[in-house]
Amino acid sequence: MWFIQPKQDFIAEMPWKYTNENAVVSWQIKARNYNTSGMNFILIPMVLVSLGMAGGGAYIGFVSEVPMAIVLLFGIVMLLIFIPLSLSITHYTTIFIYRFTETVVEVHSWEPREISGKAFLKWSAIILLPVVVVLALFEPALILAGIGPLGMGLMALQAGSQQAKQNSIKHHSFYWQDANKIYLYPGRDIIGLNVPWYNPEEGKIMPKGIRRIYCKKGEREEVLNFFKAKLPDVEVVEEKFHLR
Repeated sequence: MWFIQPKQDFIAEMPWKYTNENAVVSWQIKARNYNTSGMNFILIPMVLVSLGMAGGGAYIGFVSEVPMAIVLLFGIVMLLIFIPLSLSITHYTTIFIYRFTETVVEVHSWEPREISGKAFLKWSAIILLPVVVVLALFEPALILAGIGPLGMGLMALQAGSQQAKQNSIKHHSFYWQDANKIYLYPGRDIIGLNVPWYNPEEGKIMPKGIRRIYCKKGEREEVLNFFKAKLPDVEVVEEKFHLR
């Protein structure tokens, strides 16, 4: 889920580029790197659709003269699958791994939903297939519904979670001591460092380039103090900025 932080220590696994410089601070975090208010609003109709699909599945079982206990079980299983699926769409997250040296910061990032898709498909197939088999005992025509779970199982077998992770990892770095302004995003544990950058297409230095730093819950002040100690003359403002 989006609110569960990864327990695995990814910092030691990352192929850091500036290993010749000692790390002064590093951390990893799973964060929602977008405007959460809009996505929270979108979740409402998706939950209603999920409830409708669960109710539809239960209705099919009901008109097929399947025992009520099986009908309720089928509806609950459908609900338990479609609600997490809706959350994976509206509450998706990105894992960020930060490593700061005295001059440069490196960031590795990827979206875990690309990796967890295999597990979701596998467990959905494991849960749904027995339910479909039981329903088919009462209504043979429902055996066609087993195509869905079998298809999800095959997709899970073909998906490679480790390879998906390797293919989706993004890496970038910048000289954080070049920051000339520090932004604090209101209401969220996010810091923005404005670092001017060279635009090769226009052949000039662009004065605004906010680099987003996602902090662990409750640790933004600690990270801010780190920047203020290293950049004492840089202005700090509380202001929203683009998160994508």
